[in-house]
Amino acid sequence: MKKLILISAICLLLVTPFSYGSYSIYVGKNHTIDGHILIGGSGDEVSSHWLELIKEKNYDDNAFISVGVTDKAFIPGELSQIPQSKKTFRYLTMNYSEYEGFPAPLTNGGLNEFNVAARDVWSPSREELLKMTPNPQSGPQYSDLSRIVMERAKTAKEAVQLIGQLIDRYGYSTYGGNSHMFADENEGWVLINFAGGQGLWVAERLGDNDIRMSYPGYINEIPLNYEENPNFMGSKNFVSFAISQGWYDPQKDDAFNVMKVYGTNEERIPRSAIEQEIKDASPINLEYMMKKVRDPRVAKDSTGYGQVAELKNYPYSDLNLLWIAPTSSVTAPFIPYRIGINSVAPEFGKHRYITKGEATRFTTKDWQIQEATDFAGQTFKRLMYFTCDHPQKFLPEVTETLEAFEFRLIEEQKQIEVIALALYESNKGKLARNYLTKYSATKGKEALQIGNALLSSIYIRTKEIFGLRKPKTDVMSQLSYDRIDCLPK
Repeated sequence: MKKLILISAICLLLVTPFSYGSYSIYVGKNHTIDGHILIGGSGDEVSSHWLELIKEKNYDDNAFISVGVTDKAFIPGELSQIPQSKKTFRYLTMNYSEYEGFPAPLTNGGLNEFNVAARDVWSPSREELLKMTPNPQSGPQYSDLSRIVMERAKTAKEAVQLIGQLIDRYGYSTYGGNSHMFADENEGWVLINFAGGQGLWVAERLGDNDIRMSYPGYINEIPLNYEENPNFMGSKNFVSFAISQGWYDPQKDDAFNVMKVYGTNEERIPRSAIEQEIKDASPINLEYMMKKVRDPRVAKDSTGYGQVAELKNYPYSDLNLLWIAPTSSVTAPFIPYRIGINSVAPEFGKHRYITKGEATRFTTKDWQIQEATDFAGQTFKRLMYFTCDHPQKFLPEVTETLEAFEFRLIEEQKQIEVIALALYESNKGKLARNYLTKYSATKGKEALQIGNALLSSIYIRTKEIFGLRKPKTDVMSQLSYDRIDCLPK
């Protein structure tokens, strides 16, 4: 028992600081100009990130998937198998190769063919729950749940129900507490799953009038009869376990506040500020949402990508649209990708750059050409490093250029939809998918041209105006709060 407590305490010290960064923003219909739900955000992970199209697939009745974490995770666990769905859905996601020792590839969600958008955000549990976490732990972890939702959920509500059923049946493997944000064309949901091995989870509906920034994921007050309320869901023991631990007394305490009872009640500044800014600017459009996702207060070096979805009800699911920045959107453009594309351009796919384990091996002939292409993640990462070294001088022009490029792409979408619809309605679905694929690839190449032009210009001016400063130590990287950002120096 002493060993378990010691390990859990070490995990608390190791895990908590390094997961602070993922964020997600939900804006309800009544706060948007076009009356469509907006959802966006990013993940905070140390590794390579790459865009991937996962196509729909059929499986045999006896198919299984591996879920959980290994003994190499900060809070050790063991892998297990759960049944795979007989049919999985098509979706777009940003995969990555490393987080807290969890098995790769990992995902925070994305957008699927039913227009269900998913984001994954840290949400730390109270210390006592961390110490209760079994060693080894078992059950699906955050990435497993995000991937399963993309593969199986047809609505945001169904995503919550699915995760709840999986945790209730198989348990949950944690790195210290986590949350999910889901949205479809009609509503959103925030779900929080807690450490401790007790199967604790709770979810709250987000409606037309709601604005929510998860940074970290949070749910405040819930009714004690939450299971009978259509705006809430949760594990059957959610209130009773808190009472048994003495963390909540229904005779003495006020309303059941989830974060005060089970969380750390921590707010990562500027969560409330950004929520209020969106409310003050309401009604907002897609461009404004992109501004908030790339806000330098939250978009940093640790930000692996940027995503924004405006959830419209298209007549064909292939038109469902996700805007994706290949790395931190503070200095990278959002590029439009439709679910109907056939493939992702190699420049935006997987490369060796900071991918886990690749430093010890040589490139195979099979991956030779893919690796030979430019990698968008690295290009825009370099642009960020130059820009953020002198943000007062360089960030305004980078932002202006990216926003002008994105505005043009936003304006183009009406024409793209008209052409694609004409092809689908003429029973030329194959041609439509080829058209959508070529369009995204072309705009991705234009984005790279812009990125390289900005990079060359800022590199030259940095060298001539400020000089290329050299490192003062041999410490090239570390896990810490002190991360490169474009905030005013």
